[in-house]
Amino acid sequence: MAAKNDDNRIVLIAMDGSEYSDYAFDWYWDNIHRDSDHVVLLHVPEYHTVVQSQADRVTAMVMADVTVISEMMAEEEKRIKSFLEGLGQKLKDKKVGGKVKSVGGNPGEVVCRVAKEEGATLIVTGTRGMGKIRRTFLGSISDYIIHHSNVPVLVCRHKDTQHHH
Repeated sequence: MAAKNDDNRIVLIAMDGSEYSDYAFDWYWDNIHRDSDHVVLLHVPEYHTVVQSQADRVTAMVMADVTVISEMMAEEEKRIKSFLEGLGQKLKDKKVGGKVKSVGGNPGEVVCRVAKEEGATLIVTGTRGMGKIRRTFLGSISDYIIHHSNVPVLVCRHKDTQHHH
C-alpha cells in the first residue's frame, strides 16, 4: 500500500446545524486547515426529530393523518435542502475545495462509513458535552466515532460546555 501524501488530506467534518458542529468547523479552520485540504461536510438528517417535535399533537390522534405527516416531511426536506446549500456556501466563502454530502441513517455509523468511502484522513466532530449519566443512557455520537473510526478523530468541545463537568 502506497503512503498517502500528508499535504493532500481529506477531512470529513460532521455538521448537524448545531452551534457545536459550527464550533468544530471554525476550530478546524482556525487551527489546522491547510490550503491543500479537501473538505467533506457531512450532514446526517434525523427525521425522527420531526415526529418527536410534534409528539404532543400526534399523541392526541388515534390515527396519524397522512397529509399532516407528509407536510411535516416536506417541511423537513426543505429545511435540510436549505441547510445543505448553506454548507456549500460555507465552503465557497472559505474558498476551500470540497463537497457537501447528506446521508441518512444512524449518525455515528454514517460518519464512519462515509469517512471510509471518501478516503478521509481525519474526522472532525463537535460534542454536546453531555454529562456522564446522560451519555451512559443515550450514548454519544462522538464516542461512537472515536471507537469505530479507522482514522484519527478530532472532537472539538465547545468552550461553553467545558464548565458543566
